[in-house]
Amino acid sequence: MAPAAVNTNANGTGLSLKPNIGVYTNPKHDLWISEAGPTAESVSAGSDLKPGEVTIAIRSTGICGSDVHFWHAGCIGPMIVEGDHILGHESAGDVIAVHPSVTSLKVGDRVAVEPNIICNACEPCLTGHYNGCENVAFLSTPPVPGLLRRYVNHPAVWCHKIGDMSYENGSLLEPLSVALAGMQRAKMQLGDPVLVCGAGPIGLVTMLCCAAGGASPLVVTDISESRLAFAKELCPRVITHKIEPGSAEETAKAIVKSFNGVEPSLTMECTGVESSINAAIWATKFGGKVFIIGVGKNEITIPFMRASVREVDIQLQYRYSNTWPRAIRLVESGVIDLSRLVTHRFPLEDALKAFETSADPKSGAIKVQIQSFD
Repeated sequence: MAPAAVNTNANGTGLSLKPNIGVYTNPKHDLWISEAGPTAESVSAGSDLKPGEVTIAIRSTGICGSDVHFWHAGCIGPMIVEGDHILGHESAGDVIAVHPSVTSLKVGDRVAVEPNIICNACEPCLTGHYNGCENVAFLSTPPVPGLLRRYVNHPAVWCHKIGDMSYENGSLLEPLSVALAGMQRAKMQLGDPVLVCGAGPIGLVTMLCCAAGGASPLVVTDISESRLAFAKELCPRVITHKIEPGSAEETAKAIVKSFNGVEPSLTMECTGVESSINAAIWATKFGGKVFIIGVGKNEITIPFMRASVREVDIQLQYRYSNTWPRAIRLVESGVIDLSRLVTHRFPLEDALKAFETSADPKSGAIKVQIQSFD
């Protein structure tokens, strides 16, 4: 690799830069670490920065289930890995270089990276729903390289100041944004009986949001007893329910028993699994809503007539928009505590071990962080 360069943009501090490396996968489902752009030399010179951009030294990145899926399956729906591809989209770090056109950020600012670049010209963008941008470049979605690198150039407008918030919490603002987008569109109200399906990272963050919003009673389901125990530690008042083999109708009846006979008015479905979605439709009360955050197969079968005769609304979500300032406020104020979600930490050089841990159900991992502090 190239020798270390000196960053001359850091207000004269002369930070020594290691070569940039990234975490890659490909259509053969290989996983490896290799050189990545921008190079340390270009970061030092600022030669690759475009107007409006800053360079971020990425300090902490969470592994998302989608990262593992791109590695193992090579695709999520129409998003297909067709070449060497850098993973990662949940990141926070330090600004180490700024294009002269940028006035909102300075070298040394700690930021969380919102991992999208939008066109600002299509109807979704112009109406404030930029998560539906027809020309979006979403980092880590093929073919756009992700954030699992030492250094990344990114538009300043999508780099949110986080003050003295930890890098880990800064990276967790991305999954929190997913949950907040769901909460806003689902329109949960104080005192609503709420069912959260799935106690993975998104399900747990959604559970915390529902608890903070006053859901009562609040039930979370999963097939894993250890994940349910973790959910109970995070939110002592939540009722946990282990999913057992059976039909969707039988599962729904058992879930309602966990509510002490109260049918949920809102179900936040965070798995994307057909059987879970179907049980949610069966469990939700007349006139209630099943809000699907989870990502699943291209096509699934649902109990259409159950939803029809019970007037159960089915609503879905794609990413998020305008959630990051809200997420930052919730974490800074302590309303939402994300810190306990991180169960494993690895240096960037050990990223392969990090992915193996994240993908192994026996590891007990909830959120695995890959970090680079040098």
